[in-house]
Amino acid sequence: MSNQIEKVDVLIIGAGLAGIGGACQLRRQCPNHSFTILESRETSGGTWDLFRYPGFRSDSDMYTYSYGFKPWKDKSTIAEGHKILSYIREAAAEYDVERHIRYQHKVIAANWSTSENRWLVTAERSDTGERVTVSCMFMFNCCGYYDYDQGYTPEFAGSDEFNGRLFHAQHWPEDLDYRGKRVVVIGSGATAVTLIPAMANDTSSLVMLQRTPTYIANVPAEDPMGLKLRKWLPDSWTFRLIRWKKVMFQIYVYRLSRKKPKALKKFLLGQVKQALGPDYDVATHFTPPYNPWDQRLCAVPDGDMFDVIRKGRAEVVTDHVDSFNAEGIQLKSGRQLDADIVVLATGLNLKFAGGIVHSIDDKEIDITEHFIYRGMMFSDLPNLAFTVGYTNSSWTLKTDLTSNYVCRLLKKMERGNYATVTPSLNGDVEEVPLLDFDAGYVLRARDQMPKNGNRLPWKNYQNYIRDFMGLRLAGLNDPELEFH
Repeated sequence: MSNQIEKVDVLIIGAGLAGIGGACQLRRQCPNHSFTILESRETSGGTWDLFRYPGFRSDSDMYTYSYGFKPWKDKSTIAEGHKILSYIREAAAEYDVERHIRYQHKVIAANWSTSENRWLVTAERSDTGERVTVSCMFMFNCCGYYDYDQGYTPEFAGSDEFNGRLFHAQHWPEDLDYRGKRVVVIGSGATAVTLIPAMANDTSSLVMLQRTPTYIANVPAEDPMGLKLRKWLPDSWTFRLIRWKKVMFQIYVYRLSRKKPKALKKFLLGQVKQALGPDYDVATHFTPPYNPWDQRLCAVPDGDMFDVIRKGRAEVVTDHVDSFNAEGIQLKSGRQLDADIVVLATGLNLKFAGGIVHSIDDKEIDITEHFIYRGMMFSDLPNLAFTVGYTNSSWTLKTDLTSNYVCRLLKKMERGNYATVTPSLNGDVEEVPLLDFDAGYVLRARDQMPKNGNRLPWKNYQNYIRDFMGLRLAGLNDPELEFH
């Protein structure tokens, strides 16, 4: 146990997209505040450095997935992972963030000291095994909400009997050679629809095995309006115009899915029928038993997945796994899928707020018993914020707003010489689900989530315009936000 305690004004947990973005915002808006970033991995970039599977790319458009303060200049609307990783690290370099990152520091506990008005945060170093403590005035948790250590892996009968290679896409083997091999990808979400077009030209056979179809939208790889505007306007102007166009379109599509789901369903399935031709069984393989945006909508740039299916390089099979055997997978329909490689694109495991143990004056607290304030702070927990993005829009739209709001809080605390800022319930609040979303990873982890209220400021809205008004434009004189 290290006896030396580092003291900083702000401690950021996580050096991924949100953590680097938060640090850049601190450098921009609160240059007098000292900060440190603790990152459990050996490198920055978070998700964009972790995943290594073929074709890894964004599932949101980059005009809204990028930082609001740093224009996305690449022409790609849906970008490859390596481009996003370079963009994140470029932002870190521009704002001199890298020297503030402590790698291989996994935060395991955080204790609020009432007498000191500071968080004492304990991290374990994976390189030396020692534990270190950082004392901070404000803790900003930017480690997201899913488990980096293990993807969601269902139990399949007979999987031990399979003679080929079986693994989760989150843990793609570096030595894997799938050229000329028979490959089955189990899943129908963003990972699966990315893997299929990326692998199709190199495999001898490729099957996307799904239990339930997902709505898939065919989107342009490059924004047509952006291509025109770039001829006449600076990149920064083009970026902001396209960004707001995308924001408004995302909100429109989501509202349409709530008010006129049949109309949106007809449009999406019409795109698929046009891409795959009149003889393809769209009803079986691309028509989910739920409405659009009850689960996340997938996007394929320029219909690349439809293209490889139409050309016979990949096949979609909608069925249930009965059991594995030595040669592959036996389906409940009786069909056998022989395979050399089976990739599980079966989703994520959630780990809310990094699984950190929180306590106040050495008394452990249950984070799920606290209500969320404006989608980023916890009732009765001082000087603490965390980032959770949107489920129906780009993640970064919300994390940008959160970082900006944290900076506003810090500046008000500095001006007023306040030691603490604490959200505090004032009046009755009824509990409603935090993420009104039926994706499997959300349903599996609802008991890990904090409470979400039925009114402002305790209700987490999935609406960027509403949040922009409340977090960027509104004042900080909320009676349920106490400064002392």
